[in-house]
Amino acid sequence: MPLTDLTLAECLALRPDLDEPADLDAFWARTLRTARAAGAPPRYTLEDTGLTQVTTYDMTVSGFAGEPVRGWLHLPAGAEGPLGCVVEFLGYGRGRGLPHEQVLWANAGYAHFIMDTRGQGWSTAAGATPDTASLHGDVPGFLTRGVDSPDDHYYRRVHTDAVRFTEAARAHPAVDPDRVVVTGHSQGGGIALAVAGLVPGLAGVMPDTPFLCDIRRAALIAGAPPYTEIAEYLSLHRDRVETVFTTLSYVDAALLAARATAPALFSIAMMDAVCPPSTCFAAYHLYGGAKDLKVYEFNGHEGGAGHHRRAQLAWVRALLSTSRPADPGVSTLHDPQLA
Repeated sequence: MPLTDLTLAECLALRPDLDEPADLDAFWARTLRTARAAGAPPRYTLEDTGLTQVTTYDMTVSGFAGEPVRGWLHLPAGAEGPLGCVVEFLGYGRGRGLPHEQVLWANAGYAHFIMDTRGQGWSTAAGATPDTASLHGDVPGFLTRGVDSPDDHYYRRVHTDAVRFTEAARAHPAVDPDRVVVTGHSQGGGIALAVAGLVPGLAGVMPDTPFLCDIRRAALIAGAPPYTEIAEYLSLHRDRVETVFTTLSYVDAALLAARATAPALFSIAMMDAVCPPSTCFAAYHLYGGAKDLKVYEFNGHEGGAGHHRRAQLAWVRALLSTSRPADPGVSTLHDPQLA
């Protein structure tokens, strides 16, 4: 796919000016306070996966409004805690999948928590967490679900689930609460950025070609779903443009990322039609903590894929064994041998 957004030089020089709600911090403080008040202790049930080097638990955490959110906890078999930890959020449409899948981080020696995304699980892997909201009139998908009000929007529930899930991970006896990294690809990367802005004291964050960033611009230029859901909705509801983008600003990961302080490793792909690179760069430039970046000039939404997993493994190892990894600055990676 050819480059269809700004050039790399233009993205690096970008100075995003996003509309931020005046009550953004108060909105999220109220939301999280209410969720915590409704919460119950997490539940963990040992799962027989047939794997000998990874121990897996089926877990349930109280998320938005105290509603149950499912997930997996993978631990290196026989490891003595407290462990460094990776909390992972999933891409658009994907559920948590089967318990023997996605065990990379546990094999690397970390506690690995995977959050099931409410209402999803129809793409790539099945899910087990329903979205309980009953809303009508939205375009199929999630970006316009509850879009008439920040209180009703789908990603208010998801971001809250993710914060509560991360808090459960930090409280687990196998986990060192000072060595917790959040990560995810696409939707998961946007959720990770939101969590980084809402949960103080994280060790790091790894947003991989992140979704939910500079949503207004994304709705105008994205060449593929899911952002096209917004354009489809507004093509029918022409009088709701400002209402829609005001609501979405409350869940925009780029705005929440400005509140983050943990070190970050971003990945951005310059031929990404799903999450256009300029929108990912908006989050990168606004990010409030120290940040590293790997750019994949000739890749689409897959980004660096396995090559980037290798970079992440090295970055997390350095981060959790020292105060923070060496800062390589901006690395432009188009040769797989260099990734």
